[in-house]
Amino acid sequence: MEGLYPLKFTPIYKDKIWGGSKIATVLNKDFGSLPNCGESWELSGVEGNVSVASNGYLAGNSLEELIEVYMGDLVGEKVFDVFGIEFPLLIKFIDANDDLSIQVHPDDQLSKKRHNAFGKTEMWYVLQADPGSKLQSGFNQPVDEDKCLFKLDHNELTDILNFEEVKSGDVFFIPAGRVHAIGKGILLAEIQQTSDITYRIYDYDRRDAQCNPRELHTDLALSAIDFTLYPEYKTRYTQKVNKSVELAACEYFTTNLLDLDSEVEKDYNHLDSFVIYICLEGELQIVTDAYSELVQKGETILIPASIENVRLMPLSASVKLLEVYIG
Repeated sequence: MEGLYPLKFTPIYKDKIWGGSKIATVLNKDFGSLPNCGESWELSGVEGNVSVASNGYLAGNSLEELIEVYMGDLVGEKVFDVFGIEFPLLIKFIDANDDLSIQVHPDDQLSKKRHNAFGKTEMWYVLQADPGSKLQSGFNQPVDEDKCLFKLDHNELTDILNFEEVKSGDVFFIPAGRVHAIGKGILLAEIQQTSDITYRIYDYDRRDAQCNPRELHTDLALSAIDFTLYPEYKTRYTQKVNKSVELAACEYFTTNLLDLDSEVEKDYNHLDSFVIYICLEGELQIVTDAYSELVQKGETILIPASIENVRLMPLSASVKLLEVYIG
């Protein structure tokens, strides 16, 4: 059996009523004839939407098939022990050409009880935002379940929600239970647990393609919401050149920002995990002992756990990557 190498996968494009064209115009991706491409699923183990390898001799094999064969060599021994052949993270680009619904995701405990599934903790890295674009995260005042329900019944929910104007480089960590929504004009990268469970709370009274009101999940959502008021919802970080800067660290994933202007060597000997690179800007060559792969803006690549040393060689003046793994 030949050795593993950095793996690319064919994006899975999603037509969404709120989607736009930035996945093509900003990220240089060809989503074909979809009228409103809202999402590009870059790396997915979600049932019915499992990513398929697109480079090298393993091209054509699904992520699930690859994990079945390579097990811990691909994902890490501890990761394989916990998740088996289900890949634990879902990596997306999201283009919101309209405001997304206000929603919340259940945590592991609630998801297990209700859906026999994992919960959804996620994070966002804003790639591009039109002037004045806002996203929603958490509350702007003390709120409990009764107050939330009252505001919902009186069509005033947005009065109690925290909205923030955003720009490129902004980061938001969204633990399960936090009310949130992406606003119109925002293109972002999303790292999340493998789960497609969403409770929609409010949708601006929009209709679907058949003119029916979109389904809401009020009762399910209310019992899933974390009503804690936090002093800040945006993640603060200091950018550094040629070093990994931590953006988020939780039991489900660690995400760092890598801003490169020269060659960097990464030693993952201490990790028992795959590593994912999401290229946000520029292009680079990713070099391992036996392989070399070109990665460009808008591409995502999976470094198997068995590869411990990686050289990142920028081919443009500036390269920005998100570096994701399970700590």
